[in-house]
Amino acid sequence: MSGHGHSAPLPSAGPAADSPGAPVDLRARITELRLSAFAGHRRAAFPLSAVTLFAGPSGSGKSTALRAYEALARLGGGAPLAEVFPDPVACVPERARPDGEGRRGFRIGCTADGAEGPVRLDVAVQAEPELRIVGERLTAQGVVLLETALRDPGRRAVQAAWHTAGSAPVTRAPLPDDRLGTALLPLRVAGKTDGQRRVLAAAEQMVVALRSVFACDPRPEYMRIPVPTGSGRLMPGCDNVADVVWRTRFECGRRHAQLVEALRAGCAGPVADLVAEPLADGTVRALLDRGDGFRTGLARLGDGELRFVALALVLFTGPGVLDVDAPGEVPDALRSLTVLADGFDRGLDPRQRLELLRTAARMGERGHIRCVGAVSDASWATRTLGVTVVHLNL
Repeated sequence: MSGHGHSAPLPSAGPAADSPGAPVDLRARITELRLSAFAGHRRAAFPLSAVTLFAGPSGSGKSTALRAYEALARLGGGAPLAEVFPDPVACVPERARPDGEGRRGFRIGCTADGAEGPVRLDVAVQAEPELRIVGERLTAQGVVLLETALRDPGRRAVQAAWHTAGSAPVTRAPLPDDRLGTALLPLRVAGKTDGQRRVLAAAEQMVVALRSVFACDPRPEYMRIPVPTGSGRLMPGCDNVADVVWRTRFECGRRHAQLVEALRAGCAGPVADLVAEPLADGTVRALLDRGDGFRTGLARLGDGELRFVALALVLFTGPGVLDVDAPGEVPDALRSLTVLADGFDRGLDPRQRLELLRTAARMGERGHIRCVGAVSDASWATRTLGVTVVHLNL
């Protein structure tokens, strides 16, 4: 598997941010994913738009690309390396040879755009013989703002140097080798000089862009089961969709109406509403209101219908309802939520998948929701405005 791909971007339905007279988009968002050496990918760089579909046959690396994105997101949220990569050797390129010390690893990175312009993050991870971050670089406008390197393999730390531009051009200090240094900078940089403030602004933009990610893979077999009422925040498997509907139907009336409109196009039979009904045992179940006094429980829907309901709910409700590690201190206007949907069209019929893609494109045009999905064949999607298709080849 080569891991190389090419993109086929189509024009957005809205004006481009860099077109004359168009407003500058200040929202922190990931605009490129780089897999320099990760599993089956080598020297790969993928552009990411408001809606991006990775397309290719089984084994071409679609799911791998989404896993790398999710891993970066979790590292940006401060998760330890071992938690993010429970099987790190599987991320090492298959034919990668160990060096003289028996070390092998992988390299991933991304670009976050926003108020600070494009900011690049590249991370080198050693998988064998010990899992650790051995190098990290954060750059903006050609300036290296943070750089780390493993100087002493016997210590569980890397030597970090960040841009200061004060009396000393850089500040040096050790950082732990099991966490992303970029995510730790706000705790280590005082922000007293212009250079330090620049480092903090770039790091914040990267972390905000990475943390606002929701990896979603609806599991129909669990969506059919009544659930206890709880936080009303949708889980990645969408198991608790009934609890979320119980909360949002009245809290988010406008978006709920948009959801119901989409369900009319994606579900069999008439749909007047999506409701939640409390049961005697304290649980709640979701039902489609058919508008004639009859209701159909989600337990009776097919797998494709249930996946459509769940993914449409994700796209319409947004970060306030999803179980994401969103940076609460950052205004909504300065961040975008990215939905990662492996098997975006799994189980969907042609009408459902096209309606779901159009919904993603409409929400993406508004700027607050972005979507990265994986499909085996994207020929049906290439005419949808605002969608970028990245073709992966074996």
